[in-house]
Amino acid sequence: MDTTSGPVPFVNVYVPAAGRGVRTNEVGFFSLPVLAGDSVVISSVGYQRQYVVIPLDAPEYLTIFVSMVEDVTYLRAVEVLSYPTEEVFKEAVLALNLPPEQIDKKNLNAELLALMLKTTPMDGPLNQRYSLNQWAASQSDKFMPVTNPFLNPFNWAKFFKSLKQDKKN
Repeated sequence: MDTTSGPVPFVNVYVPAAGRGVRTNEVGFFSLPVLAGDSVVISSVGYQRQYVVIPLDAPEYLTIFVSMVEDVTYLRAVEVLSYPTEEVFKEAVLALNLPPEQIDKKNLNAELLALMLKTTPMDGPLNQRYSLNQWAASQSDKFMPVTNPFLNPFNWAKFFKSLKQDKKN
């Protein structure tokens, strides 16, 4: 568990001698049968691998807390160019000779842009976000009681009262 950001979910816990392992749940809990003296390897992407040796005098049920330490790997920058060298790219750009007014000014109308923003359908990332939000809401509402406002007698009383008031006015 990382003490700075809470439990680390889905960490791999492996016993090499036995050839078996498990994965922790969302809050870092796991259960794995081991023998006294077994070495347990705990690993997760982005964290340093940790090793725990089960003591020889360990009780039948043992709880361990492992502090995961972040392992940051910095990669060199990679430039992807469609031209073999930067000089060839510069020559190609300079040889284009584009006219100075390439953009039609009527397409920059603020009202038209606002209308396009409202009517444009969602793209892939927005669809994914919407879907995940719907799923998360369904999970949080899973154990909540589902109410039907039409079956609520207090709502019916308010409705009839409002009808009576409308007839008087």
